[in-house]
Amino acid sequence: MRTVVVTGGSSGIGLAAAQAFARGGDEVVLLGRDKSRLANAVDAVRAAGGRTPAAYRADFTVLDEVRSAGAAIAAEHERIDVLASNAGNLVPGRRRTVDGLDLSLQTNHLAGFLLAHLLLERLRAAAPARIITTSSAAEAWGTLDVARPGRRQATAWLGYGSGKQANILFTVEAARRWAPLGVVPTCFFPGLIRSGFGRRSPLFTLGKLAPLLFRTNEQGADTLVWLANDPAGLVPGGYYAWRRPFGATPRATNPDRARRLWETSLTAVGLAG
Repeated sequence: MRTVVVTGGSSGIGLAAAQAFARGGDEVVLLGRDKSRLANAVDAVRAAGGRTPAAYRADFTVLDEVRSAGAAIAAEHERIDVLASNAGNLVPGRRRTVDGLDLSLQTNHLAGFLLAHLLLERLRAAAPARIITTSSAAEAWGTLDVARPGRRQATAWLGYGSGKQANILFTVEAARRWAPLGVVPTCFFPGLIRSGFGRRSPLFTLGKLAPLLFRTNEQGADTLVWLANDPAGLVPGGYYAWRRPFGATPRATNPDRARRLWETSLTAVGLAG
C-alpha cells in the first residue's frame, strides 16, 4: 500500500485527487490550511476509500507551520511514495508574509519547496517515489526574478504566474538532483478549473463559453493521478497536461535559471548555509 501526501488536499483538485487515491487503495495524507475544510475532506476521503486519512493543518504563508507539519509527517510516516505538491493560490499582489517574502511566491513555490526537502528522506525510503507539482499555463506571463524569489510582485496575476514558473523550474532542477536517488519529479497543468479559484480568472467572464473552457475538479486531477501511477515513458522533470507532454516557455525550462532559483530558494526558506 502506497502512502500519498496531498498538499492543498482539503478542496478543489487536491481533494479530488485524494479521493481517487483512496479509492485505489492508497493511504492518503492530507495537508490543508482551513481547519473546517480539512475536517470535511477527511470525511470525503474516508467515504471514498473506507480508511480515515491522516490530516495536518499548515498555512503556507507561515514557513514555521510548514516546518512543523513536515516534521510531524516525517515522524509518523516511515516512507512516502507520492508527494502531490498541489497547494497554491491567487493572492493579493505586493504583500509580504511574516517571513518577509512575497505572499504569492511563498504560497505557490517556496513553502512547497521547503516541504519537499523536509520529506526527501521519506521519499527516498520509498524509491521509486514521485513528486508531482501542480503548475499552470499562467507561467507564461510570470515575471520571476530567480535571483530574488522572495521579491514582491506587482500584481496578483503576475505573482501567480511567477509562482507557477517557479514550479516548473523546481521540477527541472529536482529531477537533476533527485532522480538519481530514486525520487522522480514531474509537474502538470490541470487546465482551467471550475472552482472558486477558477472563477477569479478573467476567462470566467465569458459567460456561456465558460463551461466549455473550464473543467471539473475531477478532470483537473486526472493527470496528477495518472502521473502518480507511473505511466510508461514518464520523463523526470517533465511537464504534462491531459496525460501527455505539455509545452512551457523557455524561461520555465532553462537549466541555468533552474539551478539559480534552487540556490536562492534554499536561502529564502532557511536551508542554505
